Amino acid sequence: MSSPHSPSRRRLFGRRFTLAVSAVAAITGLSAGAALSSAAPATGSPAGRPNSAVQKSLNDLVKGPSFPGTIATVRDRSGRVRTYTAGVADRTTGESLDRDSRVRIGSNTKTFTAVVVLQLAGEGKIGLDSPVEKYLPGLVRGQGIDGRKITVRQLLQHTSGIPDYDDIVLDYLPMQHTYWEPRQMVDVALRKKASFAPGNGWEYSNTNYVLAGLIAQKVSGRPIGEEITRRVIDRAGLRDTYWPGVGDERILGEHPRGYYKTTPDGKETDVTEQDPSLGWAAGQMIGTPADLNRFFTALVQGKLLRPAQLKEMLTTVPAEDFDVVGGSRYGLGIAQLKLSCGGTAWTHGGDIFGYETRNAVTADGREAALAVTAMPTTLEDAKRVAKSLDTALCS
Repeated sequence: MSSPHSPSRRRLFGRRFTLAVSAVAAITGLSAGAALSSAAPATGSPAGRPNSAVQKSLNDLVKGPSFPGTIATVRDRSGRVRTYTAGVADRTTGESLDRDSRVRIGSNTKTFTAVVVLQLAGEGKIGLDSPVEKYLPGLVRGQGIDGRKITVRQLLQHTSGIPDYDDIVLDYLPMQHTYWEPRQMVDVALRKKASFAPGNGWEYSNTNYVLAGLIAQKVSGRPIGEEITRRVIDRAGLRDTYWPGVGDERILGEHPRGYYKTTPDGKETDVTEQDPSLGWAAGQMIGTPADLNRFFTALVQGKLLRPAQLKEMLTTVPAEDFDVVGGSRYGLGIAQLKLSCGGTAWTHGGDIFGYETRNAVTADGREAALAVTAMPTTLEDAKRVAKSLDTALCS
């Protein structure tokens, strides 16, 4: 299998999915233990003038054929919040993006799933260092893969060695409307050899979070989407974020169209309506940039987890495979981002066919979340999205 940064790698729901396209960017990381913010979450429209650097970066993103449209919600050091847009919401009609637009948030779903698992750990229902076998007996078995030797922590941290189920998506369009059961994705992954012995490496794998979702369901006795809604979305006061119901291929409310192609000049297909079950607990959710800011700020401020579990979440390990720059670190469903202007931010980001999101919050209360309405097809385009996020936090 080739390097995740080579032209044959695609990262789906956030990272690493094999397709004949260029690698998708993530964002750079840093050392563990960044301070938590005491600023309040973004809650409204701003006063004052827009940031011209942010608007220019979005205008630059939609130049050329790569990204039809983009939307970003930014909170600056003074607490002012503004939503910026550029490009079009629909290639056919030329309609502009609504400032309240919802998008598919891809692997940002992993952070929501991790919060549920950690809440259950805080309630004494899940042991982070307990084996997967305790919760899913007999399920995780393969070539060098043994659920008796893999812990829940290693799933959330991507240090399990369980491969990604990337073979499913070698040709996406014929399966755009296919429904997948979580066990089907796990079965595909378990046909492969382990990437490494548990705890002896780091590799981003969507399979880890499908298993984490199955554990949360087994322990709680309720569907993971229901638990995410009750424990996270409602508690954080997210108004425009939701878990799509089984078989629901729509994006409810205002939203831009999402587009898919495999090369910069290739045929572009509208994939707005799709079955998101292939992402499930690793990448199924829908939300807005503003809600992503609210969620991550509430999380790092300790509003969703007890102190002990938040400390576990924010304890990071090296994760060189997470980004195109290098030096990243990954916690339990959350990563760290080094800013060009100095300092750090907490982040995740996500990719799913038709949409890419990049987002981060800082210790001094800055927030930025942006979405583009296509996944990058070149490394350069991926870097441009990451640079726009950095501009939003640093300008």
